[in-house]
Amino acid sequence: MATPEFAVEVDGLRMRYGPHDVLRGVDLRVRPGEVVALLGPNGAGKTTTVEILEGFRKRSGGRVAVLGTDPDRGGDAWRARLGIVLQSWKDHPYWRVRELLAHIASCYPRPRPVGELLDSLGLAEHAGKRVQQLSGGQRRRVDVALGIIGRPELLFLDEPSAGLDPRTRRDFHELVERLTGEEGVTALLTTHDMAEAERLADRIAILVGGRIAAFGTHEELAARVQAPAEVRWHDGDRVRVERTREPEQLVWRLHQAAGGPVPGLAVRRPSLEDSYLELVRQDRADQDEDGSGDGVRGDRAAEEVAA
Repeated sequence: MATPEFAVEVDGLRMRYGPHDVLRGVDLRVRPGEVVALLGPNGAGKTTTVEILEGFRKRSGGRVAVLGTDPDRGGDAWRARLGIVLQSWKDHPYWRVRELLAHIASCYPRPRPVGELLDSLGLAEHAGKRVQQLSGGQRRRVDVALGIIGRPELLFLDEPSAGLDPRTRRDFHELVERLTGEEGVTALLTTHDMAEAERLADRIAILVGGRIAAFGTHEELAARVQAPAEVRWHDGDRVRVERTREPEQLVWRLHQAAGGPVPGLAVRRPSLEDSYLELVRQDRADQDEDGSGDGVRGDRAAEEVAA
């Protein structure tokens, strides 16, 4: 069988709950070995989209292929190629960590060594504890271990670093970068942490009102909205701040006026969060203008019911 060009291929994906269209024709392509972040406000349809891709929810319409297979027809062999890191994994609270990982590892043909996972995720000293005895951050590390133990080709990450302390969060990000960079794992990330998306994602898809409002690299999204940069400098005892889409020209004028270095000069380029907020604002304004705003609110309510 030929290797598919895309790890995830979605055309015209639709999902309806009663009278509400939660997904309104989503198109998405994820290349093998790529990390794509799926961002969007609550109720935009992220959870529904990911559950359809994972094969946990049947779609109302459109075409979906994940690792070359329609998720509605995916069997055990297909599922073994996926890794899923949920927001919270609540099963088997009485299992000890090492025993749980060993049990799950036995379900896969080529699992990662349990000891390697315990070490890389900082769980070695907690291996003999029951899951219910762990702190929230430690349980989150177990969630991650369960998601990657089967050496997945495609990894779904749902708010993966929620509850992790800064050091473990950094270690987790390095682990994801190693999986995708050295092992060629494809990853689809859903997160509200813009810094996490900016660090990990090759491309970013923004889902608003059940459709993709924008898709591209951080630089491409920033160029699309032309978000202004923020220039700060000291003017005597005052701190001046100006937002401009032409920071180079402003900096040149300040240097000319000062006749040399400008005290306290700093330029902050638009962040992913700036671009995201502007793209969501623009898309909602467009939907209100064409009369689809009420539908978006309906989508949000339906998403909450369906979650």
